[in-house]
Amino acid sequence: MGRTPAALIAMACSIGLLLVACGNNRLPEPDADAAAPGTGGPRVGVILPDTATSARWAHFDQPMLQAALRREGLTPIVQNAQGDAQKFAQIADGMLSQRVQVLIIAAPSGDAGATVEQKAERLGVPVIDYDRLNVGGSADYYVSFDHEEVGELQARALATAMRDKPGGQVIEIGGATTDHNATLVHHGQSAELGPRYAAGELRLASSRFVDGWDNQAGGRVFEQLLTANDGRVDGVLAANDGLASAVITVLQKYGLAGAVPVTGQDMTVDGLRAILQGYQSSTVFKPIRDEASVTAELAAALARGDTAAADALAHQRTPDPVGGREVKSVLLPPQLITRDNIKSVLGPAGVRAEEICGGELAGTCHRLGIA
Repeated sequence: MGRTPAALIAMACSIGLLLVACGNNRLPEPDADAAAPGTGGPRVGVILPDTATSARWAHFDQPMLQAALRREGLTPIVQNAQGDAQKFAQIADGMLSQRVQVLIIAAPSGDAGATVEQKAERLGVPVIDYDRLNVGGSADYYVSFDHEEVGELQARALATAMRDKPGGQVIEIGGATTDHNATLVHHGQSAELGPRYAAGELRLASSRFVDGWDNQAGGRVFEQLLTANDGRVDGVLAANDGLASAVITVLQKYGLAGAVPVTGQDMTVDGLRAILQGYQSSTVFKPIRDEASVTAELAAALARGDTAAADALAHQRTPDPVGGREVKSVLLPPQLITRDNIKSVLGPAGVRAEEICGGELAGTCHRLGIA
């Protein structure tokens, strides 16, 4: 899987692909009519996967994609499948019948996404896989983050947090196997921790993927694995902040919260607060505004029929292990966030200090210089 060179971000900022500070995730919460299309310009359909597994889809991706597409002179039609593959297919059918000129999809599962892509291909509608690659599909382009690097960052952060626990036992809680991102994250984690397990620096107690990135199910799975390991765990490799929160709830139940480092991903407000509380050791920041902006530029090029411009944007390649092909891609770099650098990314991440520093965390924020 190709790496995104640092030069990509510098170049993107200089030509207007990315917005101020090259990574501002915050917008106001979506209005009631947030899914309403704009007026004029080619119509672009956007289907997001759900609102339950992560706060990002409704509060970040939806409004940011709408704003970015409108800036490109496009008319966005945005809907959410609410984790339902059948609803996802129905939404796609409706958008295709409305003759959208480009379809942007983050599917609830790879199979659901691939099926929709076949329909779009027959109608000559280009598809952009947004954030999640639908393996075995036929999407023309893919815009996301380097999720293997996400896994590597998480694993290195956990190993660092466990440096005073030689031979410490790790429980791994991964995302949905139907989401290729979860597989990529796990590959990155394994590349980092596999040699450490083999050398005995750390010990893998158990590893489990969680269907649908379901946070409640993740908590149940973790408690089962913890109980099966006689209540012993020294570190938890949780794939995102939602699963990390579920893990932390279980650790609190057993009096272990704060003593066991827990990783995360998505840099949610809850994840940042958990880091400040000492319950979560790290998260991973993925600038969604950047992702939405690049996706909108790519969609605009495709709506114009300018495949040369689209190819120039998506100059990376991501292998599809099921389809046996390489997908033209834009892969943006993630960033590890710990207690030590929260202050430095609040502005670029668009998170306000008051969102994370309320109540009992006021003193902690003051000591860290977060004002």
